[in-house]
Amino acid sequence: MKVRVLFCQETIASGGVEQRRLSLARFLDNEKYEVKIICTYKKGPLPSEFEKAGVEVIAVGGMKHPFHWAIHKKVLGIIKQFKPHIIHGAVFEGNAMASIGGFIGKVPIVLVEETSHPIYRSKKAILLQRFLFTAADRIIGISQSVTEFLKEVVKIPSKKIKLINNGVGIPEIDLDFDKQSFRSSIGIGTNDFVVGFVGRLFDDVKLVTILVKAIAELKDEKVKLVIVGDGKDFDLIQKTIIELKLTKQVFMVGYQQIPSPYYQIMDVFAIPSAHEGFGLSAVEAMMHRLPVIASNVGGLKNIVVEGTTGYLVPSNSVEALTEKIQSLIQFAERRIKMGNDGYERAMEFYTSKKYCEAVENLYLDLLIEKGISK
Repeated sequence: MKVRVLFCQETIASGGVEQRRLSLARFLDNEKYEVKIICTYKKGPLPSEFEKAGVEVIAVGGMKHPFHWAIHKKVLGIIKQFKPHIIHGAVFEGNAMASIGGFIGKVPIVLVEETSHPIYRSKKAILLQRFLFTAADRIIGISQSVTEFLKEVVKIPSKKIKLINNGVGIPEIDLDFDKQSFRSSIGIGTNDFVVGFVGRLFDDVKLVTILVKAIAELKDEKVKLVIVGDGKDFDLIQKTIIELKLTKQVFMVGYQQIPSPYYQIMDVFAIPSAHEGFGLSAVEAMMHRLPVIASNVGGLKNIVVEGTTGYLVPSNSVEALTEKIQSLIQFAERRIKMGNDGYERAMEFYTSKKYCEAVENLYLDLLIEKGISK
């Protein structure tokens, strides 16, 4: 018997959540599992990658609110046809689909996954989350800080919460990569010091403008910033760069499906987020042996070991960010050691394989618990 798994989530585009779903879909043995994924919308390169992995991607349209019945009817229709043993939601919309669809559709195993650290979520939203999660057999938290949020704020019983650290695919690094040539192609000199950022450009969350301001504070033309990513605040960040007269120091290269070459030209990685459930790009940077300067928030404070793999700074502090960048410019040996220590930590705790193995083990435990398999 093949175990049928139905993933539910918001838009499939280029984000970390859908990357993890793709990793999981590829990891699960197609001799043992049949997988489909429901999403609100699909765009960009990832939907075709799911299809290549043998996973049907079904877009049902946007949810106006968690009880949007027209969407739930579509989900229930898919459940009726597919008859999943497991429904696994992620992100608020996906969790709503999995909770309501799983309950009404009598799916044997309902899993939801909290992929953010929503410190600004309203009391009403938290009550709604608590209500929806009553239908779940387990709630996965993707970092220690997220599981603490689920216990202490959402008031989910500890026995229903499962910590499974998010994970990142080990990058394929080209040993023949010409670092200097690639730097030159962007406009970066051989002796320049490169700070990097990779992520979605939602400035209220990622605070990329704070990083741009820190570069301005350094007052050093040899310091360059490479911003990899796209999002609704691309123009806002570009405007900040122009206003601060940094067009020759800050380079916005857009979304890159394969960001590894950009990590390889960096000296330091910075992620000054206001809040962060995990911090996938921080782990990716560590896998490229980069020291990480991160905000002391959410999952980042679990990933980055202060003074060992990088530095933790107060969120929204240009001064603190500037100081730590300056420190790593000055002390090359420390920078290299932090990068190497970060690599060891990432490989030990935060690989995609470890995440996928832990999720499959949870599936197997619940299948036995429900009497579906022995």
